[in-house]
Amino acid sequence: MKFSIPIYQWLIMTGPVTLLVAVLFAAVGGAKLVGNSGMVQEFTQIGIGQWFRYLTGILEVSGAVGVLIPQFRFPAALLIAAVMAGATVANLFLLHILALAGLTAALFALLLSLAWQWRPAAKADHQH
Repeated sequence: MKFSIPIYQWLIMTGPVTLLVAVLFAAVGGAKLVGNSGMVQEFTQIGIGQWFRYLTGILEVSGAVGVLIPQFRFPAALLIAAVMAGATVANLFLLHILALAGLTAALFALLLSLAWQWRPAAKADHQH
């Protein structure tokens, strides 16, 4: 990515919520990828296999990077929202952790609202 503005201005324009989402999902996805013991245990309980932990981590980290790049924000937010939808279902029905299901559901809603804000039609509306 080529910056036509200084990096500090880009960080300000990106917005605190976007940066928070990026940092959160880079950290959580990274924890899955490096084999954090809690993550390994959680995915063992899910029962699909550790490959699913790696896939989830890759999707989360990719989405975290994507929300920082304006051209990719919309699909990246939808990607992470889909992961959070799956996480909510897993937390409710497989892990039986209601508090975590509430958190993943709230993140799902946040990501859908960000995707709505970043949808291609919204960009076209702002240009007219």
